[in-house]
Amino acid sequence: MMSPRWFYTVTGALLLALAQLAQAGGGVGTEDGRTRGRADAPITLLEYSDFTCGYCAKFFLETWPRLQAKYIDTGKVRFVYRDYPRADQGVGVDAAVAARCAGAQGRYWPMHDRLFSERGRLNSGLFKGYAKTIGLDEAAFAKCFDEREYLESIFRDRQEANRWGFHGTPGFILTRTAGGPTEKEPAVAIPGAVPFEDFAEEIDRMLATAPRSQGEPTGPHGSTAVAQNSQFIIH
Repeated sequence: MMSPRWFYTVTGALLLALAQLAQAGGGVGTEDGRTRGRADAPITLLEYSDFTCGYCAKFFLETWPRLQAKYIDTGKVRFVYRDYPRADQGVGVDAAVAARCAGAQGRYWPMHDRLFSERGRLNSGLFKGYAKTIGLDEAAFAKCFDEREYLESIFRDRQEANRWGFHGTPGFILTRTAGGPTEKEPAVAIPGAVPFEDFAEEIDRMLATAPRSQGEPTGPHGSTAVAQNSQFIIH
């Protein structure tokens, strides 16, 4: 099957810019509770997303469950979520703040999943009710939300996405976990909510040459017919 041609590798000067960003506290290795899967999984998939984005919700509802079952729960891929509010203010920013404030109480993913279950139809006035539903300390959540904690970090995520070359949502980066992207082993940028099969093709291609994590099952990495040179990639 011919793969989409809008996927592209991340190499050259962009790698240097991203290395500088990582030194400033960003990058694929940051651990702040917004990850799913084994920390030592050989591959990392980053998503840059907006809770009000319909295509982001489509990914969450249709593609994410299949990726989780085949790759994340089996120890092959670590998933990392990053914020990309499409506007500078409004419900998308508020939703990102709500998720971060839930994360401060160790409940990031329940809030993340609750927000995306609304399929992009969100109302900021409901977020404190969601906090109660998922069992948060309501007073602590309200204080965090009202004081707009994490706002600076949220917009740093968006700047990071721009450095990868994304100017819309969702956007995904597929890279080796150890060491991050290099000229020899570049990351693959995936703009848009592409089908599961497209993700699987790129993941299987990387897994075919990736070191096996200690906790990874001993069985084969998905398909046995992985292309040596992905047809996704714009060189």
